[in-house]
Amino acid sequence: MSTYTPRRRGRLLAAAAALSLAASVASCGTGAGPENNASDSSAAARNTAGQAAPQRTESTTADPTAATSSPSSTPTPTPTPTPGKGPACEADRCTSVLVSGDMLVHDQLWEQGRADALAKGTKGLDFGPMVEGQRKYTEQSDLAICHLETPVAGPAGPFSSYPSFNVPPQIITAVQQVGYQACTTASNHTVDRGTAGLVRTLDALDAAGLQHTGSYRTEADSRDVMIVQTAAAKIAVIDATYGLNGLAPEAAWQVDMLNADVMIAKAKKARELGADIVLGAMHAGDEYSSVPNAEQKSLAHALADSGQFTMIYGHHTHSVQPIEKYKGTWIVYSLGNAITELSPNYVVNNEGLLVRAQFSQGTNGKWTASDLAWAPSVMVRGPYRWCSVASDAPQGPCAGAAADAATRQRTKTVVESMGAAAAGAHELLITKER
Repeated sequence: MSTYTPRRRGRLLAAAAALSLAASVASCGTGAGPENNASDSSAAARNTAGQAAPQRTESTTADPTAATSSPSSTPTPTPTPTPGKGPACEADRCTSVLVSGDMLVHDQLWEQGRADALAKGTKGLDFGPMVEGQRKYTEQSDLAICHLETPVAGPAGPFSSYPSFNVPPQIITAVQQVGYQACTTASNHTVDRGTAGLVRTLDALDAAGLQHTGSYRTEADSRDVMIVQTAAAKIAVIDATYGLNGLAPEAAWQVDMLNADVMIAKAKKARELGADIVLGAMHAGDEYSSVPNAEQKSLAHALADSGQFTMIYGHHTHSVQPIEKYKGTWIVYSLGNAITELSPNYVVNNEGLLVRAQFSQGTNGKWTASDLAWAPSVMVRGPYRWCSVASDAPQGPCAGAAADAATRQRTKTVVESMGAAAAGAHELLITKER
């Protein structure tokens, strides 16, 4: 189960009782040229960075021989076997985390949501059919984390897309219902609608029961660390963005900004609070590029070198980027898009990755990644749907056999261009699992 600070637990319960709305996500302008992120991006590595969890009490099983050998002997606790979801667990305890790319809700997508609701005989918007294909993957993961890039409007709008997003909150309902438990929110669009939009988005996430980190209502909230409890482990997420498209939040603490020292300090706090696994999420990079830029590599390597992060992954580029194993730490430079309208100019915009990492606890108590798998995806239209183009074709044909094979090969080439396959990363064939 998930864990929260007392402050946030009260807020979440209040919001859930008061609201039953659906919320939304999105990102940058499709088909518009790359955003002005190069200069902001290079400065971001020099700039600033939630929920704390109580200490876990683990179940233990006493060794009967130790218990009877001497009246004064103390039973030796042994970990409760917890294999987790996903691949076979080679240790006593494993847990798996699924991460996905930017949720990019543009006009065409909310029109599709309206059509899907109408087809069911209901009013409003329904994004469920659009993301339904991701369910097979979230169900085979202990924790699934989305990236909500944009602020959301009220349920009835008014809605807007690029360059200043205010998207339907119904996307958040769909994300929660398909199996996500948490979302990151720090992006270059976080303050597109000012403080009101930022708070409205967090309220919608709370109402849907989704944990979140990266943007905050209060300074006290910004000092918290989001820690999510799975059956086997506590997982913390540290999220930050390279910039805000030239906008300024009302207060610096409202959005976490990329800064290695700040992120490392927050990771250390997460460890002190009992986190077994710490993930770093970076919103950075050059849009539509298939290679990480200098800032991405420098920051990711600094986080890995700190020894505080178990895995690092990224968003923002609207393109799939390589996976690297750097000094034993997996870095997924960009997951591409989770949902998006189709771009006529950038084919990479229409593609994405789901990445699932399995983490195992060693005999020394330390958690490390024991498996890393990726599934390539594409958006199709007529109707708009997210569709996996993995080799096992869990949804059947997406854009057609030839087009699906081309997307899969293009993605594979990029993903493996920094040695991922040799380091053990592999395609995720969800239909082949136990």
